[in-house]
Amino acid sequence: MDRFLAIDAFVRVAEARSFAEAARQMRVSRSVVTARIQQLEEFVGSPLFHRNTRSVRLSELGQTFLRDCIELVGRTNEVVDQMREVTTSPVGRLRVHALPGFVLGHLARMLQEFQARYPQIVLDIVVNDAAIDPVKEGFDCALQIFPPRSEELVSRKLFPVRRVFCATPMYLRRFGVPREPRDLLKHRLGWYSGYPTRERVAFHPRNAGAAAASGAVADAPPVSLELKPTLLSNSVHLLREYAAEHAGIVCLPTLVASPAVLSGEFVLVLPKHQLTSFWLSVFYPQAARSSLKLKLFLEALVQSFAGTPPWDAALIEKGLVAEALIE
Repeated sequence: MDRFLAIDAFVRVAEARSFAEAARQMRVSRSVVTARIQQLEEFVGSPLFHRNTRSVRLSELGQTFLRDCIELVGRTNEVVDQMREVTTSPVGRLRVHALPGFVLGHLARMLQEFQARYPQIVLDIVVNDAAIDPVKEGFDCALQIFPPRSEELVSRKLFPVRRVFCATPMYLRRFGVPREPRDLLKHRLGWYSGYPTRERVAFHPRNAGAAAASGAVADAPPVSLELKPTLLSNSVHLLREYAAEHAGIVCLPTLVASPAVLSGEFVLVLPKHQLTSFWLSVFYPQAARSSLKLKLFLEALVQSFAGTPPWDAALIEKGLVAEALIE
């Protein structure tokens, strides 16, 4: 029995809670994974999993040793990667899950520069709006706003995600310009369906973020409102196109809205009010199995996007959005 391969199989099955998913991640057959687990169980003299046709869960012994095994696998791969770094360029596949709102229009240049520097790293990037657990789904990392429910992940903030209401000048000429938050209830609204607060939103005065940062009290309290959207979508790009057709007022992250606002295609709605911001973060397993490749990828992300992102800097410079955040 190769003890390391058996322990690696144990860790992957425990994280994925599936023999089939572990086999897919390891690119071996399910029977190979089953055999490695059986060999390890015979060696320790006790079952590591309770399994039936519907579920796979750790036994008491498996729970006791999982964290130590995770650290062992992670440290072993880290050492091997460090040896490889000394002797040659990093090699292999890096699986990344990312939001389309971030990827489209912003990530390609960074990917080109990354692969020019590390040509033997194959990037496998899956793009959709789902908030996933990279451990269970077999990804090296996930770029997303809302964290998955997992204690086995490390998170690292990249940049703030500001949000604005906007519409085309033609729509506002036809249907009027909202003067206060409640006026939005009289309009057709496009809204992102994935927010944890659903359709409830708080409107803060523009000076509230700066006041909070300095410890002062804002002049006016926020206005909380339950919106009545006429279009709900998990695609911010669809919401952008909806607004571009003069169909209504939409709430968009600035990373999607900024070019249209700066060009005049869109006009900010309720610019004296500010919405709470989120953060786009990278989530990855505590014991990253592709530690060198992931480390290099994280360094490239931070170098390209940490701090105030360029799409916000242009809006802040023109006074269109507040520099201070409300979180």
